[in-house]
Amino acid sequence: MYKNDSQIQEIILSGFPDQQDLQGLSFMVLLLIYLFIVFGNMLILLLILLEPSLQLPMYFFIGTLSCIEICYTAVTIPKMLAHLLTQKKRTSFTNCLLQAYFLHVLGVAECCVLTLMAYDRYLAICKPLRYSTIMTTGLFIKLAIVCLLWSLYSPVVETILISHLTFCGPNQIENVFCDFPPIIDLACSDTRLIKMVESALSSLIMLNFLCVLLSYVKIVFDILKIKTKGGRQKAFSTCGAHLIFVVLFFGSIGFMYIRIAKSYSPAYNRSVGVTFAVIVPLANPVIYGLRNQQIKTAFKKRLTSLKCS
Repeated sequence: MYKNDSQIQEIILSGFPDQQDLQGLSFMVLLLIYLFIVFGNMLILLLILLEPSLQLPMYFFIGTLSCIEICYTAVTIPKMLAHLLTQKKRTSFTNCLLQAYFLHVLGVAECCVLTLMAYDRYLAICKPLRYSTIMTTGLFIKLAIVCLLWSLYSPVVETILISHLTFCGPNQIENVFCDFPPIIDLACSDTRLIKMVESALSSLIMLNFLCVLLSYVKIVFDILKIKTKGGRQKAFSTCGAHLIFVVLFFGSIGFMYIRIAKSYSPAYNRSVGVTFAVIVPLANPVIYGLRNQQIKTAFKKRLTSLKCS
């Protein structure tokens, strides 16, 4: 990576300045949430790997999502926990840029997986007779590789352009983690090109959201055609958890990157940042673990077998 020769060598994160007296409590709450996210997603992943009844494309996507959430929180939450224990919330410019890069890599990967999950549900409900022939293990592996490659390379141009900007002060980011837009705002050189690149990438993410939305519109229309009430309820319950998570994920992205006003209050930026870094990953084990009947059944089965042995 290009070494930035500007005056700024460190970035200061504002963290939670309004909670100075509650840093100990905030640390404990955030630590418990982090442990729940990690162990909850690891449990879902292990169940999918070990339970034959869960080795279907839909659950492969859920397992992939769990892997992404574990990695995503490892990029953001440990640093947030460390800053809650220190007065000086400083990080080097390189580390800040790396955190922003991996944040976008994992965010793009999650966006792709959610889009593929919507396509999977579309095939299962709207094309049930062709589902098994279209959504094969081979296709899943190919789609997963495409998602991985796209997520790794999509933030590269933005990262390189930022590393060549000039930063002459100030050096404080009003957020709880490093991200591209607040880093760009600190630059004192021309940022028009990088903002155009950022807008293009944001447009692609919104295109993914439109694909998900169109898939669910089609799904809802097909579900309403089902004559039996039980069939409609089963179809809605299958897609309900995914749709809740999609709204939460893309909604938080929209609040972070689609700005109507030129600037927002620091409290707003921190709130949206915490939602994206903590609440969204927390929702994954809750929605796909506690609300998914098949995963709950597999967990009870494994728990019973352990007790018997």
